[in-house]
Amino acid sequence: MTSSPALDMPAPPAIAGRASLTALWAEMDELTPRQLHDVLRLRVDIFVVEQACPYPEIDGRDPQARHLLVSAPSESSEGDAELAACLRLLRPRASGEPLRIGRIVVAPAWRGTGLGDYLMRAALAEARRIAPNHPQGLSAQAHLTAFYAGHGFSPVSETYLEDGIPHVDMLRDPASHDT
Repeated sequence: MTSSPALDMPAPPAIAGRASLTALWAEMDELTPRQLHDVLRLRVDIFVVEQACPYPEIDGRDPQARHLLVSAPSESSEGDAELAACLRLLRPRASGEPLRIGRIVVAPAWRGTGLGDYLMRAALAEARRIAPNHPQGLSAQAHLTAFYAGHGFSPVSETYLEDGIPHVDMLRDPASHDT
């Protein structure tokens, strides 16, 4: 695999009583079949099953995305890593368009550990590296707007329903990349 962590990527948090986490940025074709399976399974488990929201999770955009996987050593005898969290970045399609951060998900067993904050800090560091003059955008579930505001995002839309779940479009100005 040719992927590697970005030079300025923050280290995953140390979580008391848990195994050390590892973080990996990769293009989809750099993921092993097992890693890709784990990403899609976690996203379906949360966004489709847990949130009771049937929608087309496989949307054709993953092949063009940059993926962050945060994993812990598995407690099973097979030795596979346990995917704790992941997200994807979609590069801007044109000058001035935002880099999109999406499919941000933390596995239930890892919630409340600071991984959501880590995912955002890592995503913003990678955005600064791959699209330094572009704003970052995301479609936030409405109940998470304060969380994203804490990372410099501002609402740019009214609340709307996406697949039956209230969302708000949010942007982060490229001038705030260094903060």
